[in-house]
Amino acid sequence: MSDLRLMWRNTRMVVLCAISAALYAAVLVPFKVVPLIPGVTELRPANAIPVVCSFLFGPAAAWGSAIGNMIGDFFGGVSPGDIAGFLANLAYGWIPYKVWELIGRGQSPISRSPVGILKYAVACLAASVLCADLVGWADNVLVIRPFAMLGNVIIFNNMASALVLSPFILAAVYPRVKKGRMLYTDVMPEVKPKPVPIRAFGFAVLIAGEGGAWITGNLLSTGYWAPKFLPAWMNVAPYDKPVAIIVGPFLLLAFAGLLMM
Repeated sequence: MSDLRLMWRNTRMVVLCAISAALYAAVLVPFKVVPLIPGVTELRPANAIPVVCSFLFGPAAAWGSAIGNMIGDFFGGVSPGDIAGFLANLAYGWIPYKVWELIGRGQSPISRSPVGILKYAVACLAASVLCADLVGWADNVLVIRPFAMLGNVIIFNNMASALVLSPFILAAVYPRVKKGRMLYTDVMPEVKPKPVPIRAFGFAVLIAGEGGAWITGNLLSTGYWAPKFLPAWMNVAPYDKPVAIIVGPFLLLAFAGLLMM
């Protein structure tokens, strides 16, 4: 987490954060009027921006993603769930480059080898799932909409943008940013990755946490699983209490893993 904190001491990283937030909000806001599921979520090609910026600007993209989404939320109606949206988008812009530092092994994120494409998809999926888990959990706990509805739509939305749009944008801008020595590794050389075993363990914990949150969130919110250890009065629709009690710890586990990376 030191990278998220130290970037605020670096003027260029603060500027890159502002650029990331502005780009995200600028693409996000116009599509607020194009609902994918009315009242649930809209078409979000803007979700390609945090992924691209993550590989380019690292921690600046994480904060930029969170701030840009917050700006977009002001145009779609503010609710308590927007706090979770801030954290979810922080994770969405934070995870891709953290995972790539571990599994990329120095490979360029614009590599078109089968292994490179698979690694890229893994980094994007890890980011998309935790983002969906957080928003789905918050909305279910606040009795706005069930986890199974919003959580799964967000994964689809994020991955569609990350796999269809982001690679083309990255292929166009990554070589130029690298040549201009504006990648986060050039701008913040003082931030050194943790030892590989620690990061690998953190990645495993992240996957276990977000995977557990997604599975239990879907089972609980649809009523397919009614935990026997909870009182019967809790195991009724909209299942907000079981989701809060059981999915919440998995989310904390996921963030603990992310902090270790």
